[in-house]
Amino acid sequence: MVFWSKKKKEEPGSSSGASGDSSESSDGFFAALRGALNKTAKLLQTDIRDLWKSEGQVVNDEFLRDLFAILIRSDIGTETATKIREQIQTDYRARKVQFEEIIKLIRAQVLSQLQQGETALANVDSGPLVILVVGVNGSGKTTSIAKLANRLTKDGKKVLLAAGDTFRAAAVEQLTIWSERIGCSIVKGDQGADPATVAYKATEKAKNEGFDVCIIDTAGRLQTQTNLMQQLDKIRRVIGKQIENAPHEVLLVLDSTAGQNAISQAKGFSAAAGCTGIILSKLDGSAKGGVVIPIRQQFNLPVKFIGVGEKIDDMQVFDPVAFTEALFNFDK
Repeated sequence: MVFWSKKKKEEPGSSSGASGDSSESSDGFFAALRGALNKTAKLLQTDIRDLWKSEGQVVNDEFLRDLFAILIRSDIGTETATKIREQIQTDYRARKVQFEEIIKLIRAQVLSQLQQGETALANVDSGPLVILVVGVNGSGKTTSIAKLANRLTKDGKKVLLAAGDTFRAAAVEQLTIWSERIGCSIVKGDQGADPATVAYKATEKAKNEGFDVCIIDTAGRLQTQTNLMQQLDKIRRVIGKQIENAPHEVLLVLDSTAGQNAISQAKGFSAAAGCTGIILSKLDGSAKGGVVIPIRQQFNLPVKFIGVGEKIDDMQVFDPVAFTEALFNFDK
């Protein structure tokens, strides 16, 4: 059972690793991504352009300091900002440079930091693909689950949702509404029920009734709450007893508007839940779109999907080339 194998060749703005749905045109794909990154791109373009006091800007200590501060404000990360500053200093020290030269260098450095291996969802030989979704409250977790279920359903997969966030009635209600809109099945428990029981029932149903994918929501939690993190481990054990090697994916939803705080979230969840990938949500509402870069640097986790808007179809497979092009899609 293959889920979204990557294409052999990726082009800027292409839907890398996408489901193959021809309705998702490359033009529409890039326009949505560019719109989502608009705030970050505008911050970078305006602030970096302001460094040019004349036709050519001399690369001196003041210029390097100001450029470094701009990159940090976009949450591009200290490591990448430092590499960019050092490369500019090495290549252009005491020379006049044009805006386009510096942007080309920054774009190349960012792309090199974003490159990652295979990002398609895991393959399973038989039975359902089980996806566990984790994240803090307010990260956009439930909406991201709905968007992922929508993508898979449109791709012809039979999808089952499990409303495992039993501590919040609103979360169960929200996921139920989404399941009805998407046209997929859902397993629920009473409010306050053991989330592991919901996960067990869902995986049992998925296995016995021929579902292709089972996506399990979990209670939103802070990465510092040890007892809730232990609950995640219990859910994983229960799922594994039902379906061999499940969960096959553990996707961590991070709110891109959280900026550097998202790094702390990723550290806690990565250790406790055995995360296999990241969904970066709310890119359209953030001026901190650069946060994906330090996330890629600090964790051996691929960014698998990004949320580029509020609509159900506003989720894209992460494409480093398209992302970098959109981030630096500056007006000439």
